[in-house]
Amino acid sequence: KAAKSKADDSDVLATPVARRLAKQWGINLHDCRASGSRGRVCKEDVEAVYQRENPVQAQHTEYAHPTESAKFTTIAMNGMRKAIAARLQAAKRNAPHFRLTIDLNVESVQALRQQINSTVPQVKLSINDMLIKAAAAALIKVPQVNVQFDEENQQILQFEQADISVAVAIENGLITPIIKAANRKSLAQISNDMRDLATRAKTGKLAPDEFQGGSFSISNLGMLGIQQFDAIINPPQGAILALGIAEKRAVVENDEIVVREMVTATLSCDHRVIDGALGAQFLSVLKQFVENPALILV
Repeated sequence: KAAKSKADDSDVLATPVARRLAKQWGINLHDCRASGSRGRVCKEDVEAVYQRENPVQAQHTEYAHPTESAKFTTIAMNGMRKAIAARLQAAKRNAPHFRLTIDLNVESVQALRQQINSTVPQVKLSINDMLIKAAAAALIKVPQVNVQFDEENQQILQFEQADISVAVAIENGLITPIIKAANRKSLAQISNDMRDLATRAKTGKLAPDEFQGGSFSISNLGMLGIQQFDAIINPPQGAILALGIAEKRAVVENDEIVVREMVTATLSCDHRVIDGALGAQFLSVLKQFVENPALILV
């Protein structure tokens, strides 16, 4: 253990916070490296010395910070949290994200949903079910977005069916169960599958092939009142669609302000495999299916 310096440290360049911490902890600033701006000792430099000299105290799971009265608890990351962190960090680091945003008029799709729910026994469609079906139809129309990037072999895998991963929040994490071949399924099948997958996801009963893979992802935070957000791509997929709340907004039609029920959709794309014009084409096709929902029934 290195001997502590006894020299007067009043002339050592340090930030006010670092100097205050050093005084409270009995640390001589001469013993701290100076990694701050303009060659000053910063808060992190003092903390590094404290942790080196007091390893037991520094590892306590609950303690009062010397500069704050509030206490906090350190929570160990479980396996799922670590996996989410690793995958999404890799996605942000390796995939050059770009994002495209479009507003969707959902009045027609809502009317169709309500008509089906009121006339077909035992079918209770959500707007998310409708948007999953519309996205699946758009992926078949624009298959270059229905892809995964094989990074190891530097090749693009383009899929013939739309296997859509849908983000589901569970305790201490997130999982993405897959609606397989969503383009070939009826709205009722998608609704039933989504309900079943979400229930089993929350009880930890999904098989690996039910949440690993997929050719495209959808994350919907509309039920939490979020209007618009950007989602991180779910690797190795090439894109993810983030959906906000369906809400009434003032829009301009034929030079007049009218009220319409709208949803903001944001597409995050991996620029290595999807270019801007292609992403824009996908959103244009998606908008056509959402605003003319009879097309998704054909």
